[in-house]
Amino acid sequence: MRSSAVGAWKQFKSAVLLSTLCCTLPVVAEPLRVVLELSPPHQTLESGKVGGLTTTVVEAMLRHAGLTPVYEVYPWARAFRIAATTPDVLIYNMARTPEREAQFEWIGIVNSYKFGLVKLRERKDIKVSQLADIKHYVIGAQRDDFSAEWLRDAAKQPPNKLELQPDVIETWRMLVNGKLDLMIDDPKAIDDMLVKYNLARRDVEFVIFPKELEQQTWIALKKGSSPELVQRLRLAYQKIKSDVAHQNVMGQVVTKTH
Repeated sequence: MRSSAVGAWKQFKSAVLLSTLCCTLPVVAEPLRVVLELSPPHQTLESGKVGGLTTTVVEAMLRHAGLTPVYEVYPWARAFRIAATTPDVLIYNMARTPEREAQFEWIGIVNSYKFGLVKLRERKDIKVSQLADIKHYVIGAQRDDFSAEWLRDAAKQPPNKLELQPDVIETWRMLVNGKLDLMIDDPKAIDDMLVKYNLARRDVEFVIFPKELEQQTWIALKKGSSPELVQRLRLAYQKIKSDVAHQNVMGQVVTKTH
């Protein structure tokens, strides 16, 4: 009787030990290819490490999904083309436009923007009181960005008054150097560019905020990506969308999912 009890106890301890080991052994996260552009402060690259406000949210989601990001940083147009043509590649901070709707699986909102047209305050020659006035000025945007599409298709900006750059850093450089009259950006997102180009807030002025340029941006994958991966990411997003880090980035409560 006693020997049998001792045997049972040993079996119990072994089961507990095995259970503990199973629970404490690190889980190896699966790699996931992630493409993005540099767009401080939301997507940054410092000492070879990708960071930024929206990157923090994306990484929290991927941890919940048991995935680890393998980042590839490109100009926006190239990042977009890769994500639009390659299944199971995540892209983030992308506007959800009607033209893109059927191309992607939309995982969740990662940021909210109120874009406007900005100029250097010293440019007293630039006078914009209504949207039609922008046709008189050279405007910069990023190639294949929704703002470039809006300028071309909705605002009907003349081709000779539209300058498209590979990324927002280059667009700002063009503005500062006087090669552009106006560019599109969000007042909440310009501090890093002001520092980079030795400007203060008082040195720039937003002249107009078209309603169509208010955007929520998304995490997405190409339509036709693995259904299991898409579901896994959506479930992980639901777990993190009320996190403080996410709310700090968004500045509002996220209610829409997909």
